[in-house]
Amino acid sequence: MFKGTYTAIVTPFRNKQIDEPALNKLIHLQVRGGVDGIVPVGTTGESPTVSYEEHIQLIALSVKFAAKRIKVVAGSGGNSTAEAVYLTRESEKAGADGSLQVAPYYNKPNQEGLYQHFLEVARCTSLPILLYSIPSRCGIEIGVETIKRLARKCPNVIGIKEAGGNPDRVSQLRAALGPQFVILSGDDGLTLSFMALGAQGVVSVASNLIPRQLTQMVNLFAAGKVKAALKIHERYYPLFKDLFLETNPTPIKAALAMQGLIQEEYRLPLVPMNPRNREILAATLRACGLLK
Repeated sequence: MFKGTYTAIVTPFRNKQIDEPALNKLIHLQVRGGVDGIVPVGTTGESPTVSYEEHIQLIALSVKFAAKRIKVVAGSGGNSTAEAVYLTRESEKAGADGSLQVAPYYNKPNQEGLYQHFLEVARCTSLPILLYSIPSRCGIEIGVETIKRLARKCPNVIGIKEAGGNPDRVSQLRAALGPQFVILSGDDGLTLSFMALGAQGVVSVASNLIPRQLTQMVNLFAAGKVKAALKIHERYYPLFKDLFLETNPTPIKAALAMQGLIQEEYRLPLVPMNPRNREILAATLRACGLLK
């Protein structure tokens, strides 16, 4: 469950509204690219700046446009437990296949607070839950022992998106939680490193642009074809790096706009890329054969 390639899909806007036709097109391209699923309204989907109504609408639209062809893991976490419970319940009603639960950000609970937070969310839903540890955004890491406690207590806490940038965490998690616990890389550039240590895939930003290539890379590595997977990694590593020239999702939305797939529109406080960084990103897209 939830192994392989999952795209942290962007939220396209047009005139300050959700651009439904663009989202439909993006999801169709993901299906054609062979990804295992999408994650709407996560960090890449600009979750902090959409309203509750828009948040639920985006999940419902994703379920509709995916049409059971790929899985939809709803970004339904929050720094308020009540908010996370509400969004998760609504995601289940909308037909999502699972929930991605980010560590509460800004208020920085201790490990007991994290445990109680995720426990409350897990109790409110029958959806499978992927935890999401990203200390650079949240200021805290979900401790291995906390994850172990949750997995023992809550049968629906089945995995984690690990975005701390530390391959050693994969070894720690695998040793503590066994082979059945799902570990997905939260960083495109570390996917193969993580998989070498026991991760089973990635929640990818780059697959917004290159779903087929990312899927091939992950599947090849999982099949033991390491050299072939590494060849794909090496070709697209400059893209993995330059999609973080500025805060995600600004570069990936700029890249998709360069390809004519979406309008380049953000919600404040996000703003368009610095012109120099845009030039660097465009050059990388051309070098990767993604832009003429």
